[in-house]
Amino acid sequence: MMAPRPLAFITGASSGIGQALAARFYAEGHDLALVARNTQAMHDWARAQGLDPARHAIYGADVSVADSIVAAGLQCIERQGLPQVVVANAGVSWGIDTAEREDLEVMAQLLATNNLGMAATFHPFIRAMQARGSGTLVGMASVAAIRGLPGHGAYCASKAGVVAYCESLRGELRARGVRVVTLLPGYVATPLTRENRYPMPFLLTADEFARRAHAAIVRQASHAVIPWQMGIVAKLLRILPNALFDRLLQGRQTKHRHNPQR
Repeated sequence: MMAPRPLAFITGASSGIGQALAARFYAEGHDLALVARNTQAMHDWARAQGLDPARHAIYGADVSVADSIVAAGLQCIERQGLPQVVVANAGVSWGIDTAEREDLEVMAQLLATNNLGMAATFHPFIRAMQARGSGTLVGMASVAAIRGLPGHGAYCASKAGVVAYCESLRGELRARGVRVVTLLPGYVATPLTRENRYPMPFLLTADEFARRAHAAIVRQASHAVIPWQMGIVAKLLRILPNALFDRLLQGRQTKHRHNPQR
């Protein structure tokens, strides 16, 4: 009797990094649990890729609403079983201006998606993974976690929070066989970065990022910056004196502020 295929549960699977990771995991022999708000986009992509209907399932959920993503996780366990890998990839990247009152709501939504949404994504699986004695939880951070960038306050804060949260979770779960992997992408060509108004050094395609990210997940790296060159850049920025760092970024173009009508 053949052993069941491993299962990967991936949020934000309707585009970008999430979609590329799904393709990589599928090619490497995993079944897929694909999660996003836009279920039609996932169905269209799965058909276009020729995914075996017996090897994937699609779940509609909004990770910024804890009950929504928790329900999707429980449905996955009931329908497909307990995943070997859970990738909390869904996230948003918006600029804010703290002087603008409406941007406080933008920041709240961003933190609800990038931080609480990650914890809610992991929640349904932790006890069962501990009981099984195995499993990998993957948190998607960013090199933007390393230092705060002008106009990116909410995003940088959220990704710094992802790094600290995953580090805490790693310590909590390691003794029970559950691993936590923190990925810090540099610049990846996705819909989130398409409208950036500043240079993006070492830009990767989503497929190339997924290839490297999958390798890091397989080896259960606790912390991986992809590409490695951005890791060096980030470390250099981290050790720069504040006065020099501030001068270096003075006048730099910032990320677009969020506009729900765009």
